[in-house]
Amino acid sequence: MIHFFKPKNPFLRDLIPDNFVDIHSHLLPGIDDGATSIEDTACLIKGLEEIGIKKFITTPHVMGEVWKNTRPEIQKKLLATIHELEIPSINIRLKAAAEYMIDEEFRELFKKEQLLTLKENYVLVEMSYISPSIQLYDILFELQSAGYQPILAHPERYNFYHRSLDEYKKLKNVGCLFQLNMLSATGYYGEQVVKISNFLVKEGLIDFIGSDVHHTRHLEYLNKKIVLKNYEYLTPIFQNNFIFDF
Repeated sequence: MIHFFKPKNPFLRDLIPDNFVDIHSHLLPGIDDGATSIEDTACLIKGLEEIGIKKFITTPHVMGEVWKNTRPEIQKKLLATIHELEIPSINIRLKAAAEYMIDEEFRELFKKEQLLTLKENYVLVEMSYISPSIQLYDILFELQSAGYQPILAHPERYNFYHRSLDEYKKLKNVGCLFQLNMLSATGYYGEQVVKISNFLVKEGLIDFIGSDVHHTRHLEYLNKKIVLKNYEYLTPIFQNNFIFDF
């Protein structure tokens, strides 16, 4: 009897294409819950380079009273970080955007000033892990009316949608793009997130992928094998990130 076996799942780094652009990370030191020092930043960048990532659009949190980072503050921190890092060509491989919490303060922010985008009008947004943002669809509509294209960070991690999978399609139908975390593909957040990630990639709902690296524990999981059953769907998703090349 002949048995056909699916090849063993690859390591994450095996799927990362040359000159890959990471669009979600927390590399700027002391500005949010990511790197705490310039040494941390250097360590994280080195670790990301070792798995094949060459360019970084780092995205510090902008989150109400928790992380009140402003556009000028983020840009100032970026310049200072590049100056302190002793990494070849990092000045042309590291730039900053932001990861905006969808809340009332965000709503007021994009109405009165320009957001820090990944590129052109693409803006990275997130929600609380406890419940959907209040007036979520109204804010997304107003954000798009203001000329922005929202990319929802790590949709697979919002537990409140795990029993309401149609909500993902509803968000896509109103124009929201999705960014999967690489860490979800290697099992860092647990089996339920793996299950939802499988669903999202198989349904073609994921547009982009990012590391969302905060600390060295994340680097450990970025060096592991992919645990998704549908890992082959990740290949074109990695390629999609090249629209953010700089």
